[in-house]
Amino acid sequence: MKLSAVLLAALAGSAAAFAPAPKAAFSRVALFEEAEAAEEAPEEAPEEVAAAPVAAPVSACMSREAVLSSPNTIEFGKMWDPLGLAELGSDETIAWFRHSEVKHGRIAMAAFVGWWAVAAGLRLPGELAFGTDFASLPSKGLEAWDAVPGWGKAQMLLFVGLIEFHDELFHSRRGTHYMKGGTPGKNMVPGLYDPLGLSKGKSEEQLARGRDVEIKNGRLAMIGVAGLYAAATIPGSVPLQPDC
Repeated sequence: MKLSAVLLAALAGSAAAFAPAPKAAFSRVALFEEAEAAEEAPEEAPEEVAAAPVAAPVSACMSREAVLSSPNTIEFGKMWDPLGLAELGSDETIAWFRHSEVKHGRIAMAAFVGWWAVAAGLRLPGELAFGTDFASLPSKGLEAWDAVPGWGKAQMLLFVGLIEFHDELFHSRRGTHYMKGGTPGKNMVPGLYDPLGLSKGKSEEQLARGRDVEIKNGRLAMIGVAGLYAAATIPGSVPLQPDC
């Protein structure tokens, strides 16, 4: 009995929450009289009200000009941007573009070095997985990837996903997010980037030059990995490229 009473009270409360608010009573006669009075009343000039100026929202993000000024990509008198990507979106969009570019450049540099090391015959000691030695991996990049067990590939993707998740998390909790005034491309996962602390003690000018060099090398690595993949999947697509 008590349970039934509680359920009825809960239903009544939820129904009251969705019930429309009571409206003021009115009649058609009253509305007609008000409309006639409004038509007969002389028009009055509206009073001038000094509206307070509304301040435009100020973005804390690094400006588009500051992001695009480094590294210098002025070619033939203008910035190299044939697709017009630098004109898309707001300052936050450009900061996100730069942060993504830096991260993809780092991945491409690691991928290019790994592809080259496998093709050069370099192998780690021990086993990649149970029953699969590193020494047994093929020398061609895509064939070496295919030789990695499925769970091994899943672990790599999971590790990369955790890095991405914590990078965004620490950007908001341990520093300033790159879309809210922070530096695009700065890695916030402790110990992952520069674990030896080689960047400590460097001046701001040295750090800025290092960022420019990294972006340029990352762009070149992305082109290099794309060339290796094209040569491996489409024979003859890359001139003078040996079998890889």
